[in-house]
Amino acid sequence: MTTSYDYARRTGVEEITWERFAELTRALTEQLASAGIEVVIGIARGGLFPATAVACGLRCEFFPVRLTRRVKDQPTFARPIWQVDVSAQVADKVVAVIDEIADTGETLVLAAERIKQNGAARVVTVSLVSHSWAKPTPDVTGLVSDALIIFPWDKHVYLDGAWRLHPELEQALKLQQRDQKAA
Repeated sequence: MTTSYDYARRTGVEEITWERFAELTRALTEQLASAGIEVVIGIARGGLFPATAVACGLRCEFFPVRLTRRVKDQPTFARPIWQVDVSAQVADKVVAVIDEIADTGETLVLAAERIKQNGAARVVTVSLVSHSWAKPTPDVTGLVSDALIIFPWDKHVYLDGAWRLHPELEQALKLQQRDQKAA
């Protein structure tokens, strides 16, 4: 596991509801409207949610990429690895690359570099949420928070025939409770 998943570093909990998600993606869309975005790249998995909403709002082309530290939803790699590469259709275009959260900032940086290598005219990095320690910070962010962020699409998973709180969130919440008691 990497420091990207160091949940003890988070302060508090911030749950993003679907309604809050809609507000944040509308704000991102409004911020990007004047940038001349022609293509939106969404970083799978979680980044596809805000990227799709923004691409629909801007009425522009949309392509997914998969750049992740995870395998089967488990943090596995120290650095993000490419699983689905950038479309050649970014050439000569103004591109927004969007992820759901900028923790270390590394995934957005790697994606932006690859998009530039594929000939994009300009790349704007975007995150729905960013932690204050993300370096570099995204060009556009919907919310800056150092809390443990709970997204509506990640809160529950279907395990052993029942919907349960995501085990990673369950563990992160326990760590926070433990640390609060110790403080």
